[in-house]
Amino acid sequence: MKIKKEKGQRVKKPFRISKIILYILVGLLLVFCAFPLVALICRAFMPLDELYRFPPQILVHHPTLDNFKDLLTSLSSSTVPFTRYIFNSLWVTIVTVFLTVVVCSMGAYGLVKHKPFGAATIFTIVVAALSFSAHVTKIPNYMVVSGLGLIDSYGALIIPSIATAYNFFLIKQFCEQLPDSLLEAARIDGAKELRIFWTIAMPLLKSAWSTTAVLSFISNWNDSFSPLVYIQSQAMKTLPLALQTMSGGAGVVSRSGTVGAATLLTTAPTIIVYMVMKGRVMETMTYSGIKS
Repeated sequence: MKIKKEKGQRVKKPFRISKIILYILVGLLLVFCAFPLVALICRAFMPLDELYRFPPQILVHHPTLDNFKDLLTSLSSSTVPFTRYIFNSLWVTIVTVFLTVVVCSMGAYGLVKHKPFGAATIFTIVVAALSFSAHVTKIPNYMVVSGLGLIDSYGALIIPSIATAYNFFLIKQFCEQLPDSLLEAARIDGAKELRIFWTIAMPLLKSAWSTTAVLSFISNWNDSFSPLVYIQSQAMKTLPLALQTMSGGAGVVSRSGTVGAATLLTTAPTIIVYMVMKGRVMETMTYSGIKS
């Protein structure tokens, strides 16, 4: 006999065992993924007695800021103040992200919508560049930077990181979806190409260049290899390289707690930027079919 559902009455769906198993697996996966971050945060705030306790503990019981004070005091007492490293990293990263978004967006838009001579060949070269590791191109990049006289300058850290093949390819895929009729209507109304790009194309490409900005920020902020190649003076070092160099010394980052504080200090900006822009990144990956 069938039970008739009265109007407005909610029918409870049976809670299946498979859903319970799924929730358990997702919870375990969440714990597994969050464990390194939780351990990093706890280690940065652990006092000295908890750091060397046996057996080792993961969670901090008596959090302290002494590790950060030791880090700031030790770095600030050197010939180069700690704020200089922060400024170098912020300046290089912000300028690189801005120029990356502008250059890659303009290049992809011009290649797709204006189709210059050899556009197919240019795109083939860009796709071929995706197969090369970033470390392989350091030698030719160094030769170019050295030839321009930019060694030990901000330009050496910014210029080679602007037009990366992946960012160009990502934005190019979105530019292909821009409706030509909309652009043509703007041209008929008398709009110039630069105005069409900034007022029509860029808003429609917001998800693509937002994702490009996030990826560029993360890669450049965490980059310690490029400063190691191009930078010679201590005052021009970025934060990741400075902390990596000092961690091998016997004074500044010899304590495990200070190492944890330094690691958290360099990792936190990338986590914050990704959390703020997560919606745009997921939208881009879903739209483009790329699995994150």
